[in-house]
Amino acid sequence: MATLVIPELETLSLEVLDGDIAVLRNNRPDRMNSQTVRMFTEYNIAARALRDSDVRALIVTGAGERAFCAGFDLDEIEVITRMGVRDFLKFQETAASGMAAIRHLPFPVIGAIHGAATGGGLSLALAADIRLVAPTALFGAAFIKVGLSMGELGTSYNLTRLVGSGRAAEIGFTGRLVGADEAVEIGLANRVVASDELMNEAIAMATLIAQNSPGGVRMSKRAIQRNQEITSYAAALELENRGQALLSTTADMREALDSFKAKRTPKFIGA
Repeated sequence: MATLVIPELETLSLEVLDGDIAVLRNNRPDRMNSQTVRMFTEYNIAARALRDSDVRALIVTGAGERAFCAGFDLDEIEVITRMGVRDFLKFQETAASGMAAIRHLPFPVIGAIHGAATGGGLSLALAADIRLVAPTALFGAAFIKVGLSMGELGTSYNLTRLVGSGRAAEIGFTGRLVGADEAVEIGLANRVVASDELMNEAIAMATLIAQNSPGGVRMSKRAIQRNQEITSYAAALELENRGQALLSTTADMREALDSFKAKRTPKFIGA
C-alpha cells in the first residue's frame, strides 16, 4: 500500500486503497458536495500530500449519491461579493491553483462522476485525465448563470481542448446541461458506467494503471499534458525523446525486459 500522510481536511476526504490507489472525495453530501472558500484551499493541501506520496493513481469523486460537485455553494456567495478586487483576485488565484494542483499531479487522475458536475465541479472534472460517468452525470458551465464567464478555474482551456471550440462555446454561452451519453459522444467523458459499478470500474482502471511502470506512466502523463500546451511538432518530439532516454536507464525498464523474456509478470518498484 502506498505511503501517504493524510492531512486534516474539513470539506474533503482522502484515503488510500490497496494497490497504491488513493481516493479524494468532495465531502459535503448534504450540500451536493458544493465548494466553499475552504474547499479550494483544501484541494491544494490534499494535492501537496499526494505529490509527496508514492501513490500511483488517484480517483476523484463525490460523497453520497446525489452529486459529484455542484459548484460553488451559493450560500457563501455573499462572502465573495463583499470582497474588493484585490481580495477577490487572491481568492480566485487560490481557487484556480487548487484545480491546477489536482490537474498537475504527476500520476493519473480518474474522475468518477455521478450527478451534477457543474460550475467549479465541471472544472474539477476537467482536471482529471480520465472521466468515467454514471448515467446520472450532468455537466454544465454554470458560471454564466451567475453573471460570470467560462473563463474560470481552467475551464475555458481544458473544455476547449476536449470538445473543440465550437462545442465549448455553445456549452459556455448557454449554460445548458450535458448528460452522460452526450458527454461521451463529444469527448467530454470516456464512457458511461452503471451507477452501482462506477467506483468499482474506477478502481479497476486505477489498478490497471498501477500495474505499469510508475516512471513510464508519469512520463506519459507529462507528455500528454505538455503537448497540449505547445504548438510545435519539433518541441513535442524533443519532449518525447528526452523522456524515453531517461526511462531507458531505469531499473523498471530492465525488469520489464527481463520479465518479458522469462514470461512472468513484472514487478515494478518505481526506480
